[in-house]
Amino acid sequence: MKNIMLIVIANLLLISSAIARDTVDSYSIDETMSLEKSKSALGKDVSFYFGEQKHGKVEKSFGEFRTNKKTNAFNKTDKEACQWVFLSAMIVLKKRAIREGGNAIINIKSNYKNNLTSSNDSFRCGAGTFVAGVALVGTVVKIEK
Repeated sequence: MKNIMLIVIANLLLISSAIARDTVDSYSIDETMSLEKSKSALGKDVSFYFGEQKHGKVEKSFGEFRTNKKTNAFNKTDKEACQWVFLSAMIVLKKRAIREGGNAIINIKSNYKNNLTSSNDSFRCGAGTFVAGVALVGTVVKIEK
C-alpha cells in the first residue's frame, strides 16, 4: 500500500510540474511576419513598427492600446505556438488601428506578465505545456505615407 501511495504522489508531482511550465523566450519578428499566414492575415492596410523602428511623420495619434492573447500549445513546439499567438495579437492590434482610423501602429513592445520589453527584432512569448501567450502594447497612429 505504501508503494502505491508513493507512486501516486510521484506521478502527481510530475504532472503538476509539467502543467506549471512557463518558458519565456524571444522569437524573431521578421521570421514570424514573413510567414504566409501572417502576410495573408495582416495584409498591407496597416503598417507595424516595433521598438524604435523608423516610421513616417505622425499626423495623428489615437492612443496606446494593449492586447494579451493566449492559444492552445498542446502538441505544438513552443516556436509554433508562439508564432501563432503573436499573429493573433497582431490581428487584434490591426483591427484596433482600423477601428480608430489609424494606418499604423508604432512603438510596439512585448508586455509579457507586465514586463515591458522593447525590441526592433524580437517579441517575448511564454509557453507552457498547454497554453502559450503573447502580450503587446502599441500606439495607433495615422502617419504620412
